[in-house]
Amino acid sequence: MISLILLPIRLVLAILTALIMLPLGLLLLPFALVLWLPFLLIRAVFKLVKIVVLLPLLLIALVVGVAVAGLALLAAVLVPLVPIALVVGLIWLAYRGVRPYRRFPV
Repeated sequence: MISLILLPIRLVLAILTALIMLPLGLLLLPFALVLWLPFLLIRAVFKLVKIVVLLPLLLIALVVGVAVAGLALLAAVLVPLVPIALVVGLIWLAYRGVRPYRRFPV
């Protein structure tokens, strides 16, 4: 309950402190930017190096992934056709064995 009574006093003191510190903050802002700018540049350089190093690796991984996915799709389409191909092959083999062999087709 006491915190609710003291709330307006805390708000007034916070506003006064902010108003007193504002000129000091504005004076120190150029120094903060001068001191912080090299770190921002180093961070940007590290990000650029990371992109330059990882981009080719990611592209290689992408190509390999697409190739594996293509092979999986090809296998998924062809594997169910294997029994049909075996039956057709056996029928063709049996038919080839029944008809006479001709050296020169007529």
